[in-house]
Amino acid sequence: MNHRNIDINISKETSAMLKEVTPFSMQVVRPAGIALDRLPDPAQVIAPGSQLWDVIRGFRQMGLHTLYLPKHVGGLADGLDPMATILLNEQMGYADAGLAISMGVSCMPFALAAMIPDPGLQQLARDFCEDKEGRLIGCWAITEPDHGTDWFLGGANPKCAPGVVAELKGDEYIINGEKSAWVSNGTIATHAVLHVALDPSRGMQGQGLAILPLDLPGISRGKPLDKMGQRPLNQGSILFQEARVPKKYMVIPHPDFMNEAAKGGSGLATVNGGTAIIMAGLARAAFDEALQYAKKRIQGGATLFEHAPIKLKLLRMFSQVEAVRAAVRRMGLYNRQNPAAPAVAHAVAAKCLATETATQVASDAMQIFGGYGLAKEFPIEKMFRDARTSMIEDGVNDALAIKAAEFL
Repeated sequence: MNHRNIDINISKETSAMLKEVTPFSMQVVRPAGIALDRLPDPAQVIAPGSQLWDVIRGFRQMGLHTLYLPKHVGGLADGLDPMATILLNEQMGYADAGLAISMGVSCMPFALAAMIPDPGLQQLARDFCEDKEGRLIGCWAITEPDHGTDWFLGGANPKCAPGVVAELKGDEYIINGEKSAWVSNGTIATHAVLHVALDPSRGMQGQGLAILPLDLPGISRGKPLDKMGQRPLNQGSILFQEARVPKKYMVIPHPDFMNEAAKGGSGLATVNGGTAIIMAGLARAAFDEALQYAKKRIQGGATLFEHAPIKLKLLRMFSQVEAVRAAVRRMGLYNRQNPAAPAVAHAVAAKCLATETATQVASDAMQIFGGYGLAKEFPIEKMFRDARTSMIEDGVNDALAIKAAEFL
């Protein structure tokens, strides 16, 4: 639905971009997300001919994958109105949160590659920008079967070190271990941003970082994860068994460099800030579903909307949604203009607020729908599942809050 837009700082160019993206999001992404969610086997989501690939190709052909990469490799990030990316991601979250996350994560290895002056990585970033068919897909391989939220809480405890270990031998790293089934795009990705232990004796502070293709010998995939929410988002494990990885792919080859890079919390701010924007879109979508239904559904001889308790509930939901959208946009604008020193606490707070608001608003919307809120005939039960999932992904909210408090 179209609510009055009270943001007065949106440029004509950004408004024009949003007008182009909105039909794609609602005519392609939303119906694809609903159809993919209903597939009984998550392997069907990624099968040839699946609607997932229509979304990926549409996203690429509109050039949306280049929003995160700089101009020198063919991207659009330089000079782009910071509000544009925020609004476009919110709209994608409005259409389908799982697919929005998949599209964003697919850019991660290539956006990072664009920041590194190695000719091979620069070419990889250019190839990604030129890819209109979805041949190059990225993932962020960090979570492990024994390490999730504790990834950023483990510190130097050697008993809490990454399970995927890289050992340098000559010009290669020999990598062993498993990244868990929660790796987004894990079973379809061609490239990964890979967190590894270079010195397990230093716990989580003994990490290195690689950008590598996933077709190297010794690398295999698990089955796609079957989960409650965000089912259109492919997730699955990546296994390393004596995988021989050329030294050039280890872009941060020493734990001290990694710890210095992580000191400002830019990774924490980027990931959580992005999730917050998407989930603000989902919160708005859940509210809109409830409002539309309330204006059509007859109960007691009048529409639900004509009953005062429903009006009260809807206004409270609207207030929550508008508050979270305002907070998320404020955070997003600041961090996009200050990438070297982002507001980490604001980003994590926005993630917690947006995911919890989306879950609460979707729950309230289900209550307005009554029994129909539980039926797959309407998208609200899916939105609730998608929202509830977000309170755990990228770090359980409570643990994220404990970490973010260090940046206050």
